[in-house]
Amino acid sequence: QVQLVESGGGLVQPGGSLRLSCAATGLIFGIDGMGWTRQAPGNQRELVARITRGGATNYADSVKGRFTISRDNAKNTVYLQMNSLRPEDTAVYYCNADRYGYVYWGQGTQVTVSS
Repeated sequence: QVQLVESGGGLVQPGGSLRLSCAATGLIFGIDGMGWTRQAPGNQRELVARITRGGATNYADSVKGRFTISRDNAKNTVYLQMNSLRPEDTAVYYCNADRYGYVYWGQGTQVTVSS
């Protein structure tokens, strides 16, 4: 099993920044892609960003140029730097990791963008 623990969510004003972290523990050997999805009330869960073990990234169009995903393989941790936040970024953000075709999920962290 892989356990994912997220941190860094909270309340921020529009235009502000937050940094989310997600640490993987347990059967970490073999983890390839790690990433973030989000789900706002009444909406489907959507991909925000993903990064492979080798560092290749992809982003949702809505966050390109504002969010940056990175990872520290030595610490088995993935980060999401979120800048220029907008009210529509408000959602529960979930970390995920895939290992040999199986996807593990974190418990989620709330991000609220409001004045």
